[in-house]
Amino acid sequence: MEFHALELPGLVEISPRRIEDERGYFSETFRSDRFTDQVGSVAFVQDNESLNVRAGTVRGLHFQSAPFSQGKLVRCLAGSIFDVAVDLRVDSPSFGRWLSLILSPENNKQLWVPAGFAHGFCTLEANSILSYRVTDYYSPEHDRGVAWDDPDIAIDWPSVADADTLSDRDRTQPRLADLPPHFPMDDH
Repeated sequence: MEFHALELPGLVEISPRRIEDERGYFSETFRSDRFTDQVGSVAFVQDNESLNVRAGTVRGLHFQSAPFSQGKLVRCLAGSIFDVAVDLRVDSPSFGRWLSLILSPENNKQLWVPAGFAHGFCTLEANSILSYRVTDYYSPEHDRGVAWDDPDIAIDWPSVADADTLSDRDRTQPRLADLPPHFPMDDH
């Protein structure tokens, strides 16, 4: 399992090794001691899965506010996704900047998105399945978001991204400039 720190501090690309033969493959997709050594000590409390039947489905950008802030370990089980994280830590030099990775079963990559980031994705294929582990329980009262198409963030979404697939909630998320400061840098 390889860990690569990415350009935005805190984001980590994880590449589990595959052992393949004529029967298929085996891959260790999570190992607590290696994760703790490379990323830090976290406790995952909930696993989530999302099936997206249409290519171009956009979900996000989502986060949870304190005291239910969530870190997410994201992987794609079927299809492929354009996965995005946006730095919301107000004192961070990379505040408002975004980073993306293509996740798929073929590349076997995962993305660690710590608390303090918004997360979203666009499916690149029909019937894409996303799985993610989180470090705190879902709390509807702390569920927040930022507009997926905020021009101040300026995410370069793939051409397949379809605004018609947005949930009602995601159609009305605030712009980054209108968010209160949820994540001081020294809290993460």
